[in-house]
Amino acid sequence: MDNTELAQLGEHIAASISDAVISTEVAYDELNVTVQRDKVADVLTFLRDDPQCLFKVLIDVCGADYPDRDERFDVVYHLLSLKNNQRVRVLLSVDEDTMVPSVVDVHPAAEWFEREAFDMYGILFAGH
Repeated sequence: MDNTELAQLGEHIAASISDAVISTEVAYDELNVTVQRDKVADVLTFLRDDPQCLFKVLIDVCGADYPDRDERFDVVYHLLSLKNNQRVRVLLSVDEDTMVPSVVDVHPAAEWFEREAFDMYGILFAGH
């Protein structure tokens, strides 16, 4: 899939769940979707179930620490669509005291990754 097609997919995602998407961009030949923290489960459900997306495989959940920012952590979800042979990166930011909604109900594989993000960064997941 070329970058134009990825950009079009980003536009489709942003238009379909506009209340949840902050921005989309194509970087390093991969679609990045930055989302509202409290809507992450809705976004991952949409990405899993929408016929144009079908991102049914959660590859991983990880954290990135930017200590100079107010919301110092990024939580990053990498998803794969086997049907469409595409990947997407979903990002959200959070501070040290705010909980991120767990996505275990959407992707059961997230359980281990959320534990690792807590153990390594102290990122808190509500409902986990």
